[in-house]
Amino acid sequence: MIRLATPADLDAVVALHTEARATYYRGHLPDADFLGPEEIARSRAGWAAAVGRGAVLCAVRDGELAGIAAYGERDGLTHLTQLHVLPARWRGGVGTELHAACVDGWRSAGVTEVRLEVFEKNERAQAFYAAHGWTPDPENPRDGDHLVLRLTLGPETE
Repeated sequence: MIRLATPADLDAVVALHTEARATYYRGHLPDADFLGPEEIARSRAGWAAAVGRGAVLCAVRDGELAGIAAYGERDGLTHLTQLHVLPARWRGGVGTELHAACVDGWRSAGVTEVRLEVFEKNERAQAFYAAHGWTPDPENPRDGDHLVLRLTLGPETE
């Protein structure tokens, strides 16, 4: 089931986000950059704001939060800002279902193009996005240690 996150989900959202990020940052960045108390507090504040705007989708499986996604507008462009799946739920369709819900939301809003940034060392996520039609942004392919990807929505994309 996909639904909007509520304030009651905040602890689970932050925990899932922290666990998922650790899987791809560990060994590439200092642990404090993704597990330190200051970073977790920053993350919590960001998620709380996004939940408050009604901008967070939750995938629920067997009564637990299995995945989260958030998107919004920045600089006049729609961005997929977060899409994370609980590592124990990888390869179970959660990410694909969240992605489809995002695409449905974008189409309903008349959005025709979306961008995202993915950590350059996160090859698993890059493969996921490529399989869902994302391609390197030709105008801005990198932002520091992140690749910038673009999805153009049309009848042939999911």
